[in-house]
Amino acid sequence: MVSFSSLMLLVVAILATSLVAVISDVGNFYQDAEVTWGDGRGKILNNGQLLTLSLDKTSGSGFQSRNEYLFGKIDMQLKLVPGNSAGTVTAYYLSSQGPTHDEIDFEFLGNLSGDPYILHTNVFTQGKGNREQQFYLWFDPTADFHTYSILWNPQCIIFSVDGMPIREFKNLEFIGVPFPKNQPMRIYSSLWDAENWATRGGLIKTDWSSAPFTASYQNFNANNACVSYSPGFTSCSSSGSSSSFNRAWLLQELDSTSLGRMRWVQENYMIYSYCTDTNRYSQGIPPECAYSNLNS
Repeated sequence: MVSFSSLMLLVVAILATSLVAVISDVGNFYQDAEVTWGDGRGKILNNGQLLTLSLDKTSGSGFQSRNEYLFGKIDMQLKLVPGNSAGTVTAYYLSSQGPTHDEIDFEFLGNLSGDPYILHTNVFTQGKGNREQQFYLWFDPTADFHTYSILWNPQCIIFSVDGMPIREFKNLEFIGVPFPKNQPMRIYSSLWDAENWATRGGLIKTDWSSAPFTASYQNFNANNACVSYSPGFTSCSSSGSSSSFNRAWLLQELDSTSLGRMRWVQENYMIYSYCTDTNRYSQGIPPECAYSNLNS
C-alpha cells in the first residue's frame, strides 16, 4: 500500500514538473532587474536568461527589480549555494522602503555539507516583523532549480515552493492586524555573509576556503503582477492592460485541496513557528495566530 507521505511527495513532483512547463513567458533579467551591489559579483548571463550572485570574504552581491508592484503573483527559480554553505544567507523578498515598510521574505540559511538548508519566512507590516516560520525542504535545493512563489493579493499572502503552498498570511485587519496593501514593493535578492547567526545560531562559521559561493536565478515571472506607476495607479487599473493578463490571482485564496497540501508541509517540514512559541509570547500568542490554518 502506498503511504500518504509517498503520495504527497508524488503530488509535489507532479506540481514541480507542471510549474516548470507552464513558465514559458518569462522575463529577461536585462529588462527586469539590475545588479545593485557587489562590485562585479552579480552577473547577468545567457542573453538575460540567467543571473548569478556570488559571495567571497570581501563582499556579497545583490539585485533588485526595475519595477515596483502593488499585489502580484511572482515566481523565481533559484539554485542555492552547493556544498558547505554554512554562514551564508540567500535572501529573496519583496519590500517597500522606510521605517514603516512592508516586506515578504524568503531567506535560505546555509548549512554544512549534507545538512539541510533552512527556509526562513517572515512578513513585515508597517515596519513590524517577528512573524518567522522556518522549514526544511523535501529536496536538495542545490542540485537543480526550484520555483519559489509569492502570491500577494488583498485577501492573503501565500508562500509556495514548486507550486506547493507552505504558508498563508491572511488579511485580518478586522481584528486589528495590519496587512500590506498600500505600499508598492520591489523585488530584492542578495547573497551575504551572516555567520554570526545563520547556521546553528552562529556556532558554525563560514568556511572561506570554499569561496566564492554562488547562487543562480532563472525564469523570473511577474506577468501576473500589478506594476505600480504612481500612487493609486497600477497596470491592473490601467485600461490598456494586456489582454493576456490573468486577474484570477487577485481573488485567489487556498481551497480545501491546497489547504490539505499546506498542512502536510507544515506537519512534516515546519521546524519553527512564532505562533507556537509560548516562551517568546508568554503573555499570549499574536492575535492572527488564532485565525491561521494550523497556525500558518
